[in-house]
Amino acid sequence: MTTTAVRAPRAVPCRRGRDVMSERFKVSARGGGLPPRREDACRVGIMRRIAAARLRYCGLDSMLDDVMVVVSELLTNAIQHSGATEISLTITVEEGGVEEGGFLCVRVRDGMPGTCTAQWPADTEESGRGLLLVDALTKGQGGDWGTDDAGTETWCRLALPEATQV
Repeated sequence: MTTTAVRAPRAVPCRRGRDVMSERFKVSARGGGLPPRREDACRVGIMRRIAAARLRYCGLDSMLDDVMVVVSELLTNAIQHSGATEISLTITVEEGGVEEGGFLCVRVRDGMPGTCTAQWPADTEESGRGLLLVDALTKGQGGDWGTDDAGTETWCRLALPEATQV
């Protein structure tokens, strides 16, 4: 009988100002309030898995749950509401804030101008709570969120946990 030792991979710290990940993907143009194609909707899960792997690689495991919610909600909004044909997801480690501990910044760019605001949906609505979740998560961690470039990019900053500040 042979015994094989398996060593867990070591986390590689991500440097400030560097991308944890940067991915871009094509989606089908939509119109008339139609739901997204299945292939396009599946991209959210794919990007979420890639982001989770990159966060683990960088030793940011403790942020996984919150970042997965943010990634899901921002990408879903871009696919459902923008009408864009290309969407990008970028996650970076940034300096400043929270007593200079730094932030993990999630950016979703769809290239389509527009407004993005968190609004309370009616109790009977099945959707429309995503940005409220993003708002609650970011404020709970001393971060913030908003849009840039006339609404073509939505961003969210989450404070880095003390143990993983890089």
